[in-house]
Amino acid sequence: MQLKHAAVGLAVVLSLAGCQRTTYSDLSPTRQVTPLEAQPVQGVQSSQLPDPTADASQFPEKPTTLPTDASAQTTDAMAATALDVKKEGMVGNWKVNTSGVTCDMFLTLTNLGSGSRGGTRGCSGELTTMGSWEVDGKQVMLKDRSGNPLGRLYKTADTRFDGTTNSGQPISLSR
Repeated sequence: MQLKHAAVGLAVVLSLAGCQRTTYSDLSPTRQVTPLEAQPVQGVQSSQLPDPTADASQFPEKPTTLPTDASAQTTDAMAATALDVKKEGMVGNWKVNTSGVTCDMFLTLTNLGSGSRGGTRGCSGELTTMGSWEVDGKQVMLKDRSGNPLGRLYKTADTRFDGTTNSGQPISLSR
């Protein structure tokens, strides 16, 4: 047993003997580094930019939205043909498409006010404020963090919901 301790002690001493401090004369802390000299800078130029509104052809057309009455008719048509919705079937991750933009929506069964907790990632516009959702008959209502409605959806296929936001923009959820 003592031989074992002696061998371990010798190994430790030899390994520590290999560790020694080396210094390099070029990295001495007393050596001063000379600062860089300032370089001349050319003058700044200025000029007037052209009027961006002078040529309207450079801008895309304004997006069109459904008028309020057309949006209501579309919602009524979706409600008439909607499939039954079970809250438990809504839980999980959904791909959202609204106004040509795709993002993610997450729905849970955790209670939040009168609905359940939900949220979005990568969305823009009014969907960024989504905080909860609830099922009312065949309708799924998306709500903001204050509980105000953001949009209504109806089940149109096994893994698809379609509807409109409060601003009249079409919205669809799919897996």
